[in-house]
Amino acid sequence: MQRRKRFFLIGILTLILAGGIWYALQRGGGSFIGSEHAESEHAEQKYTCGMHPMIITDEPGTCPICSMDLTPLKADTGGAGTSEKPKGERKIKYWKAPMDPTYIRDEPGKSPMGMDLVPVYEDEAGGSTISIDPVVQQNMGVRTAPVELRDLHRTISTVGVVAYDEPQQFSVNAKIDGWIEHLYVAETGRMVEKGDPLLELYSPELVSAQEEYLLALRNRDQLKDSSFDKIAAGGASLLESARKRLEYWDISARQIRELERSGEVKKTLTLYAPYAGIVKMKMAYAGQHVKAGEELFQLADISEVWVYADIYAYELPWIKVGQEASVSLSYVDGEDLEAQISYIYPYVEPKTRTVKARLEFKNPDLELKPDMYVNVHINGEEVKNALAVPVEAVIHSGEKKTVFVALGEGKFEPRQVKTGLQNKDGYIEIKQGLLEGERIVTSAQFMFDSESKLREAIRKMMPPQEPKEDESTTSEVHDPSTGDMDGGTEEEDLEDLF
Repeated sequence: MQRRKRFFLIGILTLILAGGIWYALQRGGGSFIGSEHAESEHAEQKYTCGMHPMIITDEPGTCPICSMDLTPLKADTGGAGTSEKPKGERKIKYWKAPMDPTYIRDEPGKSPMGMDLVPVYEDEAGGSTISIDPVVQQNMGVRTAPVELRDLHRTISTVGVVAYDEPQQFSVNAKIDGWIEHLYVAETGRMVEKGDPLLELYSPELVSAQEEYLLALRNRDQLKDSSFDKIAAGGASLLESARKRLEYWDISARQIRELERSGEVKKTLTLYAPYAGIVKMKMAYAGQHVKAGEELFQLADISEVWVYADIYAYELPWIKVGQEASVSLSYVDGEDLEAQISYIYPYVEPKTRTVKARLEFKNPDLELKPDMYVNVHINGEEVKNALAVPVEAVIHSGEKKTVFVALGEGKFEPRQVKTGLQNKDGYIEIKQGLLEGERIVTSAQFMFDSESKLREAIRKMMPPQEPKEDESTTSEVHDPSTGDMDGGTEEEDLEDLF
């Protein structure tokens, strides 16, 4: 009895459910699938602002930022890939490396990693590709420029500092202990010639050395006529040793000859300038006691000078050793001084964060003075037939550099690129990522970048599209004539529903 009552209730519920489904289909004017498709088509219609493409709404109206009327957004601009690809033969636009999106070529081949290049077709649109109505483009002020071959050149203008020629700097010191009796050069900046007297030095050791030399001289004269050759040679050898001792203490040959001629020991001996130049530094004073090896003067020859030019890191690719350069003085109106880069230092100055480039100049009139500031102009190396674009077309976002390529029909594709040298005319070299003849966006690309990233993010958040169901599948989902929901029995259908 209970079993019959249960089947009776199940039959009544089945009839009520079938009638409800039939009534809903009649009121909706079609199947559930058709209704969902219509709602989807209605929901796909979006509206955007021509000046603020990040504003996207489901209904027409005005922009909340600039109050302009919103314009319809094409259904395929979201990058979801819902439109079907055109039938027929597909045309290859370029070939790219699978692991490096910036490496593209106009023909098949191998990537730097040894992988085969993959084709990119003209009808392929990535998730970040955007499509903008011509009216919106005009409102945004979109401009494009071609990717073309150019000769890139740059003249580097920087500041330089005049410095001493390092190999032409000298130190003068005493090689024996003593006292300074008299100074001939008592100030810095004075010009001296080679052989000019610098100071008179009194040293007991020098007095003893002179006396020993005179004694050896008399001994040689007495023994030179000896019948024993060894005795005569010994006298000459002793004299030579005494002479070498004086020479090692920087006693000049002229002073030794004067000592031989007069035969009188001098209390002081004069030290002479071993080189020509200016007195860069003086540490000697009259009456001062000096020790052997103590520095007394620093001399520098400034008939030739160096100029250190500060080069920033981004300018280094333009310069090389041997390039022409010129130096001009801000207070002198006349011809520039011409020179070449003789050396580029292999380290960065910690304070200025620049690299020093050295120029060498003849300075016979001493017009260039050490520690003077000058203006330096270096003719950078010219790069021939470089693929270049306007520098404003490149968007720098951290580690990536992006440009937007105009594909035609209002479509724009973001493309990663690798850049090289940049000249002062506003063009930058493209090493990878673009092909000659393509057109890139040079204005409003920051709004393009925001829109492209927004749509790419939306596409990634959307669930993957399911394949369309055919008629046979649809009939299995619902058959109004039978009331069967999935092709099973009524008991199984009710168990699924409850």
